[in-house]
Amino acid sequence: MNAPQNGTKTSRPSEAPVNKSQESTVLDRYEPVIGLEVHCQLKTKTKLFCGCSTSFGAMPNHNTCPICLGHPGVLPVLNREVVNFAIRFALAVEANIHEISVFARKQYFYPDLPKGYQITQFDLPYCTGGKMILASGKAVRLMRAHIEEDAGKNVHGDESSYVDLNRAGVPLIEIVSEADIRNPEDAADYLKRLRSLVRSLDICDGNLEEGSFRCDANISIRPRGQEKFGTRCEIKNLNSFRNIERAIKYEILRQADLLDHGEKVLQQTMLFDAASGKTQAMRSKEESHDYRYFPEPDLLPLRIDAARIEEQRKALPELPEAMARRFQEQHALSAYDAAVLTSDKDLANFYEAVVKRVDGAVTEKIVANWVTSEYLREANNRSWDFINPPITSDHLGELIELIGKGVISGRIAKTLFEEMAEKGPGNGPKAMVQEQGLVQVSDTSEIRGVINNVLDANPGQLAEYLGGRDKLFGFFVGQTMKVSGGKMNPQLVNDVLKELLDARRKG
Repeated sequence: MNAPQNGTKTSRPSEAPVNKSQESTVLDRYEPVIGLEVHCQLKTKTKLFCGCSTSFGAMPNHNTCPICLGHPGVLPVLNREVVNFAIRFALAVEANIHEISVFARKQYFYPDLPKGYQITQFDLPYCTGGKMILASGKAVRLMRAHIEEDAGKNVHGDESSYVDLNRAGVPLIEIVSEADIRNPEDAADYLKRLRSLVRSLDICDGNLEEGSFRCDANISIRPRGQEKFGTRCEIKNLNSFRNIERAIKYEILRQADLLDHGEKVLQQTMLFDAASGKTQAMRSKEESHDYRYFPEPDLLPLRIDAARIEEQRKALPELPEAMARRFQEQHALSAYDAAVLTSDKDLANFYEAVVKRVDGAVTEKIVANWVTSEYLREANNRSWDFINPPITSDHLGELIELIGKGVISGRIAKTLFEEMAEKGPGNGPKAMVQEQGLVQVSDTSEIRGVINNVLDANPGQLAEYLGGRDKLFGFFVGQTMKVSGGKMNPQLVNDVLKELLDARRKG
């Protein structure tokens, strides 16, 4: 846990290669070996060993008591719901749940660790094994998951630093993967899928910005073909998928640069600076003996019996992989669409609510297209959630239903959707269509008149089309829709236009 000694060369961050061609060259010569440790904050109302609230955003040091502040003589009491949540996770990843596990004291000093130690699990965790399946089909094995308490938070100002202990004692499960990951993209995919899983289980909100889902990455590299692992470095507290990829990529290049210059990679704990895109050494990497683990004397061993495991098995919801398979079968979606829609349980619920509202007016694939394109784009740009979104599933379903029933065109629908996103849906899309006079024209005689005017107004293009340039058909469709302000029924426009052009060709 010591800081690097003065004069010791620890890294060459300013000299590490960064461009794509150099990155490709490095990966031709070296194989990355990546293992991830994820700290997943559990969604219990109270802390791991006391009755203090776990709510985020309270005044500093408000959610505290003598137990989580580490006062002398206090005794921890294990939160039963924490264990239930932990069991659900283990069942979901097919891990081995141990009947007996033991809490331990992990000794270290930080200002935000009031007891001077953290209560965690060490050599006897509650579960081992399990796996996560990536989009590529690759299985990433899990080494273990264990229950532990969180530390507090240091808040640094311009002239002073403060300690907020609201988070001290908040329950976590730490999920440790085997070193099975070989590239940054798979690391990000693993984390996205893990986050989707814990959110589906409703045991963690997965909020990266608030720190309730954060990752430490262990990275080493070795020459291609070598079995022995290289020296690993750990990057601490990564809290966005983009930064996880960036940090791992840079660290791979940094280590390769050191080895290419005949230098050693030192085992260090690193921090990632998102502004510069570089990792920097924080301290030498700790080993388990540095923490002087020993069994927590104030807590009995944790016993999880078969009846309790079965009770939690019955409480499991539909998991993302099973839901994606169901979406493919039930809603006739592609594997890609199903994966996108089930990547977040609230998004999946939103999609199915829209499908129910549309009630067969359009195909479920068309609903998926709207949700994964128009709606997701605005949701991401405007930071909407899918539980109480500004445009509800009912309003989106009503808008899509208007297309299916031929009341408005897809073009008008997209214009309306943009307006709804900007100003809100008001009384709903149907009312907006009536108020703005946007009902689609389906009168073939009116459509025929507009098309004839378009053909007469574009004699040059008409002559080319009649001469065999069939691609100009799309030009006439576009001009007709433009003249009508997008109000013409597109299918009828196509049908009538073809009829009129064929007549003029025969002429």
